[in-house]
Amino acid sequence: MRILALSGSLRRESFNTALARAAREVAPAGVEIEVYDGLELIPHYDQDLDQEDVETPEPVADLRRRIEEADALFVITPEYNGTITGVLKNAIDWASARHRGSWLRNKTVAVAGATTGQYGAIWAQQDLRRVLGIAGARVVGGELPVSAAHEKFDAHGRLVDPLLAERLRVHLATLVQEAQPLSVAA
Repeated sequence: MRILALSGSLRRESFNTALARAAREVAPAGVEIEVYDGLELIPHYDQDLDQEDVETPEPVADLRRRIEEADALFVITPEYNGTITGVLKNAIDWASARHRGSWLRNKTVAVAGATTGQYGAIWAQQDLRRVLGIAGARVVGGELPVSAAHEKFDAHGRLVDPLLAERLRVHLATLVQEAQPLSVAA
């Protein structure tokens, strides 16, 4: 199974991106997690650029292709002013352009968020769940709030908190189970 992890942060030493990288280490056996790293290349959404007769900007085409090829998504958001970041919302807008068909439609997604504060981006995760759901994604139950993130990662961005590592492992296992195709009785 292939999971695409998207961090809504552009910050070089982002705890949200560190959480996405940590997911690779605790993922269930047989699960490959790719951390998407092109968010800063995606232009502002403009429907004039998203028409049949206009060539799709390459960073957008790349994002859409990676989403399409993934079996599931793991989207991690910081919280800016009580909600998701503009760059993450912009990427979701490009991925869900309904007049061209949403690349998020029926895609199974888990959300998480990390902050240095005490609430672990819980408001942003609630907004992210709503936005992804409206875009057609199947968002799995539960958030993964990571508070005091600066205490959970070392200076190199490695996850050092065993409780968080276990919570992340369980969150990813839930995502994998929810993303498995259902067998239909004949």
